[in-house]
Amino acid sequence: MVTPPEDPRVTPSMDPRVVTPPEDPRARVTPSGGARLRVRPSKDPRVYVVPPAIAGMLVLAGVVLGRIYADGLLLQLVAGAAVGSVGAGLATRRLPSWTAAPISTGLLVACTSIALKMAAGHAGVTTAFPAMVRDALVNGIPRLLTAMIPVESTPDTVVVPVIATWLAGLAAAEVGIRARRVLLGSVTPLLLYAGALYVVGPNAGAAVGPTLGFVALVAVALAVSARRAGTPGAPHGDRRAGTAGAASGTRGAFGGAAAGLAAVIGLAAVAGPWISGQVATAPVDPRQYVEPPQVDSLDESPLNRISGWMLTPGQRLFAYQPETPPTGRSKTARVRLAVLSDYDGVTWKVGGVYRNAGRVLPEAVALPGAEVTEVRQRITIAGLTGRLLPAVATPAELTGTRVAYDADTGTLIRPESLINGLTYTVTSRVPAPDLNMLPTAQSPAGDAVVRHLTVGTGVPDPIQRLAEHLADGNGASYDRAVAIQEFLARHYRETADAPSGHAFPNLAYFLFGPRGQGGQEGTSEQFAASFALLARLTGLPSRVVVGFDAPAAGGEVTGGDAIAWPEVLFDGLGWVPFDPMPSSDDPTPVEQDFIPKPSTPPTTPPQSSAAAQAPAPSVSTVVAPSRAAGGVPAGVVAGGAAGAVLAVLVVAALAVVQLRRGLRRRRLYEGSPDHRIAGAWLEFTDALRLAGQPVPAHLSATEMASYAARPPVPARGGLLRRAAPESVVAVLDGAPAGSAEDDPRAGVAADRGPGAPLAPLPPLDELVGALNTVGFAPGAADAGQADRAGAQALAYAAALRERRSWLRKLWWTVHPGPLRWHR
Repeated sequence: MVTPPEDPRVTPSMDPRVVTPPEDPRARVTPSGGARLRVRPSKDPRVYVVPPAIAGMLVLAGVVLGRIYADGLLLQLVAGAAVGSVGAGLATRRLPSWTAAPISTGLLVACTSIALKMAAGHAGVTTAFPAMVRDALVNGIPRLLTAMIPVESTPDTVVVPVIATWLAGLAAAEVGIRARRVLLGSVTPLLLYAGALYVVGPNAGAAVGPTLGFVALVAVALAVSARRAGTPGAPHGDRRAGTAGAASGTRGAFGGAAAGLAAVIGLAAVAGPWISGQVATAPVDPRQYVEPPQVDSLDESPLNRISGWMLTPGQRLFAYQPETPPTGRSKTARVRLAVLSDYDGVTWKVGGVYRNAGRVLPEAVALPGAEVTEVRQRITIAGLTGRLLPAVATPAELTGTRVAYDADTGTLIRPESLINGLTYTVTSRVPAPDLNMLPTAQSPAGDAVVRHLTVGTGVPDPIQRLAEHLADGNGASYDRAVAIQEFLARHYRETADAPSGHAFPNLAYFLFGPRGQGGQEGTSEQFAASFALLARLTGLPSRVVVGFDAPAAGGEVTGGDAIAWPEVLFDGLGWVPFDPMPSSDDPTPVEQDFIPKPSTPPTTPPQSSAAAQAPAPSVSTVVAPSRAAGGVPAGVVAGGAAGAVLAVLVVAALAVVQLRRGLRRRRLYEGSPDHRIAGAWLEFTDALRLAGQPVPAHLSATEMASYAARPPVPARGGLLRRAAPESVVAVLDGAPAGSAEDDPRAGVAADRGPGAPLAPLPPLDELVGALNTVGFAPGAADAGQADRAGAQALAYAAALRERRSWLRKLWWTVHPGPLRWHR
């Protein structure tokens, strides 16, 4: 049967096979603007879910960033910017798209102004509002990346997060709400969140909770905005065509799901190992790429200003007023200006890293057992120039001015130059370590203190020899520091008009120059710099501090109150100050102290005639020795007591000798080869300490062998006592005096007779090689290596001991130090 062609004139209603769909009310609207039926729009859940989700993403970025801030103001400001920007986008979604940007920009200006006002009031900033806004906008990014952690909420540290949040919210609202592209609209909140994580870097823990919350908000927004196939509004047609379309849609959905699943699995297989490897990796700190504020050339080495201040002792610098009662009986309070940690042989420099800080400063590392006293002081600048701010160490809080802080030294600078009348209040926490631990405390070594042991190249030979002399016989760190302090206090004079300078030539002339011609006298600049240099040459981490002795009860601080002092670092005690300033108005000349005493008694001066004619005392005038109770002479009692003490000392010495022999036996002959090699190394380092040479722990084994190849060779009575020349400079320069007895380099060769040379020190190659084997390949060393390492250590110690005088050899044998040095 042939079906006749369809008559186009037949309407669908005439064909019983076709179901006529209900009439669309929108079809009644005529192009000419006829009557339009009013249709109530359906409720779209995206309006109630997507905007809050976007605002929540932005707020979570503020939560992440707020972890490095000292207070919660930043989170409040970011939350306000997030709600304001998304709300503005939601309110303008029915308006023409070109109106969104101008409206949102105006609201951004208002929001930023309110945020800056709130931050200024919170931080106590009194700068005029236009200047404050200009400064915050210009310096917002660098100050945020150079600020001390925790960051205080100030106008210049909150302006960037607030503006970035608003712009991210504006873009997300336009794309995700107006254009209904939720996934694309989540990109800007994601970028803001990633930026917050990057700014935080390693300064806070992993943000697991906020990250999971961010992912959950994105998932909810995407789930709500997804459109199902066959939703109202789709074209109506033949039921069979609809059924076929549904089937086709179902197949397409399954196909798309399968393709998406395959893509996710492939991406996980490719990127999963890399992502898992990055989980435990410390994030990069962006602050390493931004240069923090630096001190000016005037403040780079304030040690040079000591001499100028001493020449004008009445110059007013600042006023010091304590707000807490002074403790102790001292009439002065030590106010610190700068800490100089770097020395290159020419200048002691600050070398600090100053980061912008708020009112609350990072807490210093607490010392075990140290009592901390809180000192609150108010300081008013009167004539001090530069940018360094004086304060009692160590500041914990500061109000009255914006500052940058160096956490390593606890010193402050003002980003702007100091001005007269500037007043600020500092709360300092002053630690008081237990100084009774000093005699047994050791100084740290390693990479952490390399900068405090560096002295630059070209150390003058006289200074090097003097350092070796002061270290001779002083194995303990505190003993070496005290020896340097007493040497400077006993032999040098303080002079207010001494010229400035602390380079190698200046210090060499200060230490060894002729008295009366500018040598052996100087200001606290030379005393502190000489102490710190000699300390570093003997293995003590040291630095120089510049400050003032302010009146403890408060008052004016003048140029005459300026002073520099050295500090030495000890384990468990921190930085301990020393005072090498003169202890006498008439110090002993260096030449006189180190010229050997005459070997023959001085000639008896001729007696006067009256003395020659004086009768000799008769026997009856001689006083009989006194007797103790019971009729026993006092001399007998004293002799008995001395004998008892001597017996105790002999027994103690024998006990020490036996204990040291047992220690040596356990080190060298018991245990595994690795244990014996480590014991041989301890015997070697103990020998260096007994010789007065501290062991720099930052040196490798190979460098230590080179360091020990030329140990100091002291002469009898000390390095400088063998010298006959009148000038100490000539002695320390090694000028020959004509005989081995007069040559300080001759060591004990003079004891062995003329022309008897010292045997060279044994090599240490086997010991170094065995120690490197233990360090880099544990368990690979054999017994033969251990035997050879122990033999070299003993041979080196014996040769080093042989270079000592007989009295120092005896002390070497009974010294109890090796029993406790490595406990």
